[in-house]
Amino acid sequence: MEGYLLDWANLLLRWLHVIVAIAWIGSSFYFVWLDNSLRAPIDAALKEKGVGGELWAVHGGGFYNPQKYLGAPPSLPQDLHWFYWESYSTWLSGFGLFSVLYLFNPRVFLIDPNVANISPTVAVVAALAFLVLGWLVYDIACRALQKQEKLLAVLVVLYVVAAAWAACHLFSGRAAFLIIGAMIATIMSANVFFVIIPGQRKVIASMKAGEPVNPIHGQRGKQRSVHNTYFTLPVLFAMLSNHYSMTYSHKHNWLVLVLIMLAGVLIRQFFILRHKGKLNLAYPSVAVAVLAGVVAWLSPSALPSAPVQAGAGGAATDVVELAQVQKIMQERCVQCHAAQPSMMPTPAKGIMLDTPESVRSHAQQIYQQVVVQKAMPLGNATNITDQERATIAKWFETGAK
Repeated sequence: MEGYLLDWANLLLRWLHVIVAIAWIGSSFYFVWLDNSLRAPIDAALKEKGVGGELWAVHGGGFYNPQKYLGAPPSLPQDLHWFYWESYSTWLSGFGLFSVLYLFNPRVFLIDPNVANISPTVAVVAALAFLVLGWLVYDIACRALQKQEKLLAVLVVLYVVAAAWAACHLFSGRAAFLIIGAMIATIMSANVFFVIIPGQRKVIASMKAGEPVNPIHGQRGKQRSVHNTYFTLPVLFAMLSNHYSMTYSHKHNWLVLVLIMLAGVLIRQFFILRHKGKLNLAYPSVAVAVLAGVVAWLSPSALPSAPVQAGAGGAATDVVELAQVQKIMQERCVQCHAAQPSMMPTPAKGIMLDTPESVRSHAQQIYQQVVVQKAMPLGNATNITDQERATIAKWFETGAK
């Protein structure tokens, strides 16, 4: 029952997380596009009111005319809309999902003894430290280098690269990718919570009090907003990567993560310039080249042939018996997939592989996860060999008899 309820919590939190993330990223993309698409107004009345840019658009059968003021508008409406709940909801639901899946099962999801033989307590504390320290170091750098944007950009990139290297040498590959994504997502949401929204509140308070507005709030908010824009695609990849073991299972997985995040930044830069009316194909070209290079680099080598068995009369046969596969399950899989698993409180995903019948009934899933994606065992915690994967492949491809 505990495992069943955890699966439902996982499903519902993931559903919520995707919904609110779409809202947050969608509004972020929209406002970046809007800022870069505004044109100086022609109407003298708009100029008189302080409008610095406007845009005419049509959508859903209606016409829209958003306007941006260079400074404070003459008066503020009572129903001023704020964009922050999308960010907060995304982070809270994401952290809840991370807790249910990873922090509650550190021995299975966070730790890979082949990477670092750490205790579950150390793994959980280290994972949380990446989120907290990730924000603190970044925030200090931004405040210290407020007017040195190029130097700050270089330091932020180096910081993310160093964090990726450290995470991939401390956690299992799957967890490392997710933790780096969560670290950057924490920075993004903290930018909204600690800098952008408080700055906007101070600006509005000054306007209502008839006091001059301190420009530092707008400058900081703009800086953090720009950073969030470039962080978006790298974070999305890190969050999706746990479904694709060929990325995080490589021995140089930290470099794989850095290269694909770089491609995401280059693609985002292309669209930002495109919104400004500039067509620069160098950025997407380099991004495609980087991705193509990573695809070629990670291309799998063929599995070794499964052992040939002797049939009746000593003749060789290509058939792999269920008993051979069951033996592999007992050595490599039942630690998590059994009625009473040794590495988890309940069977992972409710799947048990401790009997021949259960192995046969899950043949498709075993083949997909163990042979095709090589996602199981997680982090190869039980050291399954390529020869054993080949045996499972031969068994399934010859009818899973």
